[in-house]
Amino acid sequence: MTEKISHRLFVKNLISASIVLRLSSLLLFLQISCGKNSPPNLVFVMVDQMRGQAMGFMGVEPVLTPSLDRFAQEAVVFTQAVSNYPVCSPSRGMLMTGMYPHSNGVLNNCTSKSGEFDIELNKQSHCWSDILKEKGYSLGYIGKWHLDAPRKPYVKCGNNHEDFAWNEWCSPDRRHGFDFWYAYGTFDWHLNPMYWKTDAVRDSAHWVKQWGPEHEADLAIKYIENQNGDYRNTNNPFALVISMNPPHMPYDQLPQRYVDKYKNFDLEKACSHPGIPSSDSKWGQYYRKHILNYYAMITGVDEQFGRILDVINKAGLSDNTIVIYTSDHGNCLGIHNQISKNNFYEESMRIPLIIRWPEKIKSRRENLLISVPDIYPTLLDLMGFANAIPREVEGNSFASLLRKNIGDRPTSQLYMKIPLGQPAWGKRGIRTYRYTMMLNIVPDRTKEIFLFDRENDPYQLENIAEKNPDIVQELISEELIPWLKRTNDPWLVTMKNVQKESN
Repeated sequence: MTEKISHRLFVKNLISASIVLRLSSLLLFLQISCGKNSPPNLVFVMVDQMRGQAMGFMGVEPVLTPSLDRFAQEAVVFTQAVSNYPVCSPSRGMLMTGMYPHSNGVLNNCTSKSGEFDIELNKQSHCWSDILKEKGYSLGYIGKWHLDAPRKPYVKCGNNHEDFAWNEWCSPDRRHGFDFWYAYGTFDWHLNPMYWKTDAVRDSAHWVKQWGPEHEADLAIKYIENQNGDYRNTNNPFALVISMNPPHMPYDQLPQRYVDKYKNFDLEKACSHPGIPSSDSKWGQYYRKHILNYYAMITGVDEQFGRILDVINKAGLSDNTIVIYTSDHGNCLGIHNQISKNNFYEESMRIPLIIRWPEKIKSRRENLLISVPDIYPTLLDLMGFANAIPREVEGNSFASLLRKNIGDRPTSQLYMKIPLGQPAWGKRGIRTYRYTMMLNIVPDRTKEIFLFDRENDPYQLENIAEKNPDIVQELISEELIPWLKRTNDPWLVTMKNVQKESN
């Protein structure tokens, strides 16, 4: 009798447990289907060398960006976003780690030369992608990576030479959680790009006869649609990075159809910026030679971004997918006699940064002084993983500000440029709403100081540092020194030593 009752109770409990399990599974399915209490997907589009002013809706430059114009109406547009070290690898290192260069080790562009100083993304770094992987996400990376140091024998490709190399394969143990991989280090033949697939070994890269951004958008669309589960686990949320190289130089590497959109443009009207040198100067000629193709590249990238947005909407994923559009840095293109980036001018530091998450964050223009390292903690916080943000992350989360307009706002942004092998030297500065200030300290050279009042001199044409030593000193003590302490920058000791010697 006891055995029969026990058996009956066992069967009854088993059936009850099965019903509860099925109901729980059904509830979870309904939550995911409705987008409730389920982690959001992430689609992160980053281009290279696009300045933040070069978007049509900004009304600053005559560039055609219909997709971005529409996207901006649905999203938060950060009008004051900057790349703190506006060159490729350092900016990407800050993005992936949420830390500034002295903490993450990516102090310069990753090349064969900087590799001698072990400059590359550390495989032990706890990147935001690592955390999403730990949370059960499927992760995909498509396009430019540029966070590995080339090693001998160098990969045979156009960006690499016998005595100097840029491009390198990223081994699986250095991909920081990205399980779908279709990428390269750095390769600038946009009309004939090269890639390593997920399972490819170092000597098995392949080349494609298609414009890079278009090819990458094609693959991104397949990843998002994920027919037959070919690209990712259909039961998991996903995060996809599409890292396009254009509008990076060379500026003639693009389809003619985008060039044709600018054939009737007034070139001199596009050169109305007072900082553009005259047409009879080297950099004035350089700007005029390339600016319309630069715009055409942006228009091409804009079109591919629009295709990605369309498939997100058609797949019914838009409500629970965070979409980000940004660039690793800007581009002077000859303005201020600067060939490109890696300087403290607005055209170099300012980047596009636009974030959309329908019904979760309200669309608007936001003038927050946000920096590249802030993207990591802000993203994870928005996605519900604030508790997983590592303590070593130096960026700030502005998720509360995005959701509820609550939270502290920084009063400045850090700027830096570090000479190779000299981490305690080089350029450091800050950017506030009104001022840009920069100090350059290198061995055996006189210290340089620049100060621009962008309120009265928005094009940064006049260095007023010598006339305003009090402003310089206030910015150093109130803004720059706290940044240097926070980021463990040895440049602070160098500056104090130089000051002692000059007194």
